[in-house]
Amino acid sequence: MKIALIGYGKMGKAIEEILIQRGHEVVLKISRTPLAEELNNVEVAIEFSRPEFAYDNLKVLLENKIATICGTTGWLDKQEEINHLAISNNTAFLYASNFSLGVNLFFELNSILARMMNKYRNEYQINLEEIHHTQKLDAPSGTAITIAEGIIDNSTYNSWSMDEKAKDIIPVEAKRIEDVPGTHIVQYNSDVDTIEISHTAHSRKGFALGAVIAAEWICNKQGVFTMKAVSYTHLTLPTICSV
Repeated sequence: MKIALIGYGKMGKAIEEILIQRGHEVVLKISRTPLAEELNNVEVAIEFSRPEFAYDNLKVLLENKIATICGTTGWLDKQEEINHLAISNNTAFLYASNFSLGVNLFFELNSILARMMNKYRNEYQINLEEIHHTQKLDAPSGTAITIAEGIIDNSTYNSWSMDEKAKDIIPVEAKRIEDVPGTHIVQYNSDVDTIEISHTAHSRKGFALGAVIAAEWICNKQGVFTMKAVSYTHLTLPTICSV
């Protein structure tokens, strides 16, 4: 595939390394909003930028009919408009708060546990905590929001909050600590014990590989997708896009 990297920071460079290993060609790598003429040879774009730039980047990509993978969080108030752009331009868009295989397995585990624990709402108090490095701009993380939504979808909780406390609200705590790996913890606490599941990222490689797999999967598709649609049978066999 011919790939554009929109956002060429630490994550963009990690993605580039895996793309090259899997036989793909990076034809554009920038840390600004692309120009239409720069996208002529692009088959798929991978967007990992900053919350304040994501919407403009995605708008240009989708208006130019570029299938796009987005891992930037903190812009989701405009997601409905971006989804509509993908559909109206007959291209493809996939957003994920986290592309890591391990995190997506964690999402499923979280949903199963939430269904089980919902029977014991009166005995156990829930708490969701996320920890990231100090360069992480949005809080809570997009991953934490996805975890909270997974609990809400599988329980009688109806919202989450970092400030408000109520019986039907999931309390979310966000910590920013220098040089720590991304960590997400879901706890169910009672007077007699604690049930806990957690995920800790050891490097960016898991996120980067997942983004590349998603890019391979989305090539030549149309529509709006999530990581649930991506088959992880692609982990060892890259798909080469044909024009």
